[in-house]
Amino acid sequence: MPATPAWPPQSAPRLFVEATLSPGELRIDGAQAHYLIAVMRIKLGEAIKLFDDRTGEWAGVARQIGKRDLILEVTDLLREREAVPDLWLCAAPIKKGRIDWIAEKACELGVDRLVPVLTRRSVVDKLNPERLRAHMIEAAEQCGRTALPALDEMVKLPALLRDWPEARTLFFADEAGGVPAIEAMRAHPGPAAILVGPEGGFDDAERAAIKAHSRAVGISLGPRILRAETATAAAVALWMGAAGDW
Repeated sequence: MPATPAWPPQSAPRLFVEATLSPGELRIDGAQAHYLIAVMRIKLGEAIKLFDDRTGEWAGVARQIGKRDLILEVTDLLREREAVPDLWLCAAPIKKGRIDWIAEKACELGVDRLVPVLTRRSVVDKLNPERLRAHMIEAAEQCGRTALPALDEMVKLPALLRDWPEARTLFFADEAGGVPAIEAMRAHPGPAAILVGPEGGFDDAERAAIKAHSRAVGISLGPRILRAETATAAAVALWMGAAGDW
């Protein structure tokens, strides 16, 4: 006998929705409806995978399709929301496009929280949180994620250090050198955060303030000079490896 095809099929589009999902009808409109109707050419009876960053991933079936909206029947819970490693990424904002890339990779790599940090050498002092969240959502849709990083409001470095939780290690990428990252991360398991500076790095006073913090651990990311966005991805990947997530 031929094998029963998987349902929903792997090719089914994935969509993030703000509503908490449960069995029943769900109306989709706006840009998401345009994507399903005009771009994906969804037909009646076809499946869509849905996730809400709370309950997990669900199967939905197209029951009514209009010109600008459609009605889905949410049926089966396919997967519970995934467990997310307890890692924050505290990153100085950088130029548009590059900060968007950081938001995407934070989601793809499994970061729990993205905290934009304003430093003295930051060339960007304002962010568009809606745009950053949209980039994270798109990454989650494409990569099969069922969880999104929380996105904090931008905070100045002194306030970040002042209010830092005692139970969380703060690894900071120190241009002046530090303990090899993987070694430091294995020596300090548990809740953690990675702090990466802007294009010009931390100034001397900022570096001194970070080093003086009781929970800060300076780390080296190797012998090569890395751009800010490369340093964030490298540091997160190293932490994930040290934590056993990879």
